[in-house]
Amino acid sequence: MINSNNYIEFAEKLYESCIITDAWIDGKERFLLDPVILSKSRYNKMKKAAEDIGFIYEEQCKLIWKRPEMLDYFNLTNYQKLLWLSSGGLWHGIARLDLFILADGTIKMCEMNSDTPSGEAETVLLNQIFEDKYPEYINPNKEFAERFVNMIDLFGNQLENIEAVIPVNTGIPEELSIRDSYIRRNDILEKTQLTIGIVYPTEMTEDLSMIKIYEKWLTDANYKVIIGAPFNLMKKGNHLTLFDNEIDILLRHYKTDWWTERESPWSDFEYTDSYPLDLEINAVLNAYANRTLNVINPFGSVLTQNKFSMSLFYDYFDLFSNKSQNIIRKYVPETRRLIDIDFRLINKDEWVLKSEYGCEGDSVLIGLNLSQQLWDESLEKLVPEHWIAQRFFNIKKYKKKYFPNYGVYLITGIASGIFTRLAEISTDFTSITAPTFIKN
Repeated sequence: MINSNNYIEFAEKLYESCIITDAWIDGKERFLLDPVILSKSRYNKMKKAAEDIGFIYEEQCKLIWKRPEMLDYFNLTNYQKLLWLSSGGLWHGIARLDLFILADGTIKMCEMNSDTPSGEAETVLLNQIFEDKYPEYINPNKEFAERFVNMIDLFGNQLENIEAVIPVNTGIPEELSIRDSYIRRNDILEKTQLTIGIVYPTEMTEDLSMIKIYEKWLTDANYKVIIGAPFNLMKKGNHLTLFDNEIDILLRHYKTDWWTERESPWSDFEYTDSYPLDLEINAVLNAYANRTLNVINPFGSVLTQNKFSMSLFYDYFDLFSNKSQNIIRKYVPETRRLIDIDFRLINKDEWVLKSEYGCEGDSVLIGLNLSQQLWDESLEKLVPEHWIAQRFFNIKKYKKKYFPNYGVYLITGIASGIFTRLAEISTDFTSITAPTFIKN
C-alpha cells in the first residue's frame, strides 16, 4: 500500500507498470497523491452533463450532414472537407469532456476533445495504485479498459468481412446496443483476430504512455497490434498496410488537422509542415470506402473538434431540438466566431479566445490573466478567421489553490471515467494530475 507522503515510493510503483515513466516534469512532481473525492451526486451530474453534451454534438453532425451548405460555417480547408464528407457524419468512439464546477455549483464545459483525447493511462493507473488504500470509495475508472475494448469491438463488427451481431449504428450508437456490448465480447471477434494499427506522432513522446496502455489492453483482448506513424501507412489493393501489415482498424492518435493543410492562427507564424498528407489520406480513404478498414475516431471529428462547433450552437440555436436547446443553455458558455463580433472592443476580462484547433491550453488567451498590453498585441497578431471568443466563467477552486479540470470520458456515448487535472492558472502540460474517487 502506497504511503501518500512518499512520492519516491509512488514513482517506483508507477514505473512498475512499464507504462508511465515520467513522474516528474521539469523537475516538479506531476501527480498529487491525495485523491480528489467527489460526492456520488456531483459525479452523476458530471456524467449526465458529458452524455448530454455528446448528444448535442451528435445532433449537430446530423444537422450539418442533412444541410451541407452549413459546412461553409467552419472555414475548413479542402482536405478537411474531404475528411468530413468521407466520414458519413460519423465522429465518435471516444471523447473527453473538460468540465468545470462554477462557484455557484453549476457545470460548464470548456471544450470537448473528440479527436485524439489523451490522459487514459493516468486515468486508469493512478486509481489502480491507490484504490486499495481507499476501499470505502468507488473507483470510477475501474471499467475503463473493458469499455474501451468493447468500443473497438463495435467498430470491428462493422467491417465487411466480419458478421455483425451487434447492430451497426451511426454516430453515437443506441444505448441498448452499447450496454449489451459491455456484457459480453462478441463470439465472432473471440475467434477472429483483427489487426489494429495505432498511428501517432512518433517524434512526440508526451502521449507514449497512452499508446503503450492501448497496446496492452488490445493485445490482452486478442487483437494484433502494429504501431507507427502516418508516414508508415501504404495502400495495397483495397487494403491499408502499416509496416507492410494489412490492418483492419486504424486507431489514430494523430489530429485531423495534422492530416490536412495546416493554417496558422497567427499572422507572424507559419507551420513548416503545412502540406496535407495526401498519399496517406488517399490510402486510408481507399480502404475505408472498400469496407476493409474502420477508423477510430472517425474523421467526422474534424468538425466536432473544431471550436466553431461551439459557436454554431448559438448561431443556429433555433435549428436544434428543444432538448438540445436546454442542454446548450445549461452547459455551453456563450461562444462566438471572432469574425462575427467587434473583438477589439470587447472587455478582455469577460472573454477567453481560442484558436479553432488548439487544445490542451495551446493558443488559448484568458483575458483576465493577461495585461492589457499583451492582450492588445495578441489581437494584432492573431488571424480572426481561425478564432472564437468564449464567455469567461468563474471556477470554484480546489483546496483554495487549484482550478480543477474534470475530464469526463465518453465511450460510445456513455460516461466511462474521469481524468482530473489541477492548475494554478490554467490547464496545460504543467497541470498536476490527481487520482479521483467517489463517495459510496
